[in-house]
Amino acid sequence: MKIISISGLDGSGKSTQIELLKNYLEKQGKKVFYFHAVQFSIANKYNRQLTTNNSQQTKSVTEAGWLQIQLRKVALRIDLLRFVLLRNKLRNSGYDYILSDRYFYDNIINIAYLESKLSTFNFQLSTEFIPAPDFAFYLNTDPNEIIKRDRVPDQGMEYLNKKKALLDQAATVWNLKIIDGNRNKEEIFSIIKSQIA
Repeated sequence: MKIISISGLDGSGKSTQIELLKNYLEKQGKKVFYFHAVQFSIANKYNRQLTTNNSQQTKSVTEAGWLQIQLRKVALRIDLLRFVLLRNKLRNSGYDYILSDRYFYDNIINIAYLESKLSTFNFQLSTEFIPAPDFAFYLNTDPNEIIKRDRVPDQGMEYLNKKKALLDQAATVWNLKIIDGNRNKEEIFSIIKSQIA
């Protein structure tokens, strides 16, 4: 079973590419499991439950205190263990692929953003417990292009620019295949297909 992950800024086209890839692989008779690391996280599930109980609309997290950041790090370790169990279960059930719309890399970027330590964050150390995907892509998309798209992230340009700087720095350390996310979706998909063939 192979893991394919696509990382990138909010609104960069990750979900679109995963959907195209899922359809493509399923047409070839492959058994495919859709995975979203942020939705999978216990921290996100807790936040959703909290906002549901308070009848609030879920908003993206752009600030956190020290304790909240430490709890996210603990939650990430737990999520990694949960993912290993899920991966083993899927393998035993005959799945050919896990397609990850975001991956644990994106969770680490979110933590790094909240810590605001662009120059000192140890990206290499941060991935030591993450199961390495067979193919890991980074859609390198200009925030100015994202703002022009149909679904605009609610965090604003400052957030997108800072997160892009983190992703740009981490992508080379993590050996992500960098794809120009400013291209049209068909061109991007063609590149992804050629890499996994």
